[in-house]
This record gives sequence, structure tokens and C-alpha cells, in this order.
Amino acid sequence: MSKARTELKRNIKENPYLLAGLIITGLILLMTIVGIFWTPYEPTAMNSAEKLKGVSFRHLMGTDNMGRDIFSRVMYGSRITLLIAIGTVAIGAGVGTIIGALTGYFGGMLDEVMMRIIDALFAFPSILLALVIVSVFGTGWIQLLISLGIAFVPSFARIVRGEVLRCKNMDYVENARLQGVSDFRMIFVHIVPNIKGVLASSIMIGFNNAVLAEAGLSYLGVGSQPPYASLGKMLSDAQQYMFTMPTYVLFPGAIIVLMVLGFAFLGEGISRWK
Repeated sequence: MSKARTELKRNIKENPYLLAGLIITGLILLMTIVGIFWTPYEPTAMNSAEKLKGVSFRHLMGTDNMGRDIFSRVMYGSRITLLIAIGTVAIGAGVGTIIGALTGYFGGMLDEVMMRIIDALFAFPSILLALVIVSVFGTGWIQLLISLGIAFVPSFARIVRGEVLRCKNMDYVENARLQGVSDFRMIFVHIVPNIKGVLASSIMIGFNNAVLAEAGLSYLGVGSQPPYASLGKMLSDAQQYMFTMPTYVLFPGAIIVLMVLGFAFLGEGISRWK
């Protein structure tokens, strides 16, 4: 434990990308966690007397067109956006890792069939594929989470397959094979843990893409529905007030940018881990 802590401290000190990513994502997570237990106002509470108020001590980020506190809604919306991103990556990375590991290790007909399916799915941009899936499942943040998760499976499957193909003939795999290690133990105990660096970096990129995908699809109205308020839905609600009330757009947009930067820095930092 002490050795791992020392290694982490050394990498944080020598790796500015990792440090920047930890700081940014740490602040976003802190705000989100605090928002679970406390917000300055009820995020869905409307007040007709407080419509489109500017930044003040009462409302740190102003109010929206329904008199709702933007800061409270940003705290709440960050939670929904992060939940969608986490769920998306969990489905995409979990299923994609299993598919990629099995096809890369066993090869043959399994690899041919699965890779042709993956190639067909890759012909569609992930957001377009998610839109098609949403049309089947319906709208809502849970449906969006499932749809994006399915859309992210092909990219993770291809990355893991490539790494397994690279590793499966290495000496440590051959030694384990000579010791009679079963195929599934070989895959998930010996090979997959040895590609954790590439997988961790891909997961950070996946978080980055999931935040942007959620924002885009919720902006189009196929994600979070009232009374839920994701950051993308807030941008959609604010678009007609962009010039008359710029802070309405500025703060949700700024949080999205910070989330994307934080995950991008973490991904770069992990790829430079020594």
C-alpha cells in the first residue's frame, strides 16, 4: 500500500496532466456529491417573481426563465450528466472488454463474425447509433444511458481485441499455458490485467465522449425529461435566452467544458504513467 501511495505521489508530481485532471474532476465530483445532500434552493422550485435574474448573493449563477436557481440546477444537472457518463462507460467498457477479449484470444469464426458486426456498427457515428437505439427504448435519461452504453461497446471491443492479440503470444502467457491454466483464467486473470493502462486511458476518453454525447442528445430533447435537469437539457432550455441572459447558458456550458477537460487530462495523464 505504501509503495503504491509513493508511486502515485511521484506520478502526480511529475505528470502535470494527471494533476490537472485530478484537480478539475475532483472539484466537479465535490460539487456533485454536495448537491446530493444540499442545494441552495430546490432545483425544480419555480418562482415567477425571480425570472431571469442576474448573478447576485441570493442566486450565485442567476435564475432561469421559470425563476429556478441556476446554481442549484447545475449541481443537480451535473449529477445526472455524470450518472449517464458512468453508466455509459460501465456498459460500453464492460461488454466491450468481454467481447474484445474473447474474440482476440480465441480468433477463428467467433472473431470473424463478431468483428464484422463491430465493423457494421462502426459505420454509424456513435451519436447517430444512440439516436436509433433511443427511438426503440424511448426518451429519458435512463434510456439515454442504455442507448449510449450500447453505442460505446464497439470502440471498447476493438481496443481490447487489439491489445489481447498483441499480448496472447507473449512469454508470460506461454508460461501460464504450459502450467495448464484454463483459457478463461488466462484471459481475465493474466491478459486483461496487463492491458489495464490502455483500458484505463480508453475509459477516461469514454467518459469525455459520454459527457459530450449526453449534452448533445439532451440538447436535442431525447435525453433527460422534466423534472430532471441534466446539463445538456439546461443548455437546450437556455438557447433562446443566449443574448438576453448569457449567464443562463454560460454556467452549464462551463461545467460541461470543465468535465471534458478534466477527463481529457486524466486520460493523457494515465497514458503517461511511469
